[in-house]
Amino acid sequence: MDTTLTVVLGIVAMLLPLLVGRLFWKRFDHYFGRNDEVYMDSLEYFLKKIGSTVLIAFIILWIGMSLVFNGNAS
Repeated sequence: MDTTLTVVLGIVAMLLPLLVGRLFWKRFDHYFGRNDEVYMDSLEYFLKKIGSTVLIAFIILWIGMSLVFNGNAS
């Protein structure tokens, strides 16, 4: 694969988890909030929200980097 294409795809693979993580963070309340303000203000809820967002972003980053650098070993 051409070096320029690898760099461009690598940048896209690094930015995509940020975008998906941001969307997941914003929509987490809709999916798991249960419309309960007391629950949504708790530490347990915040830790679930941040943990699942980081997990989703890391998995997408892992998949993206694996696809970009698959077969580029010298």
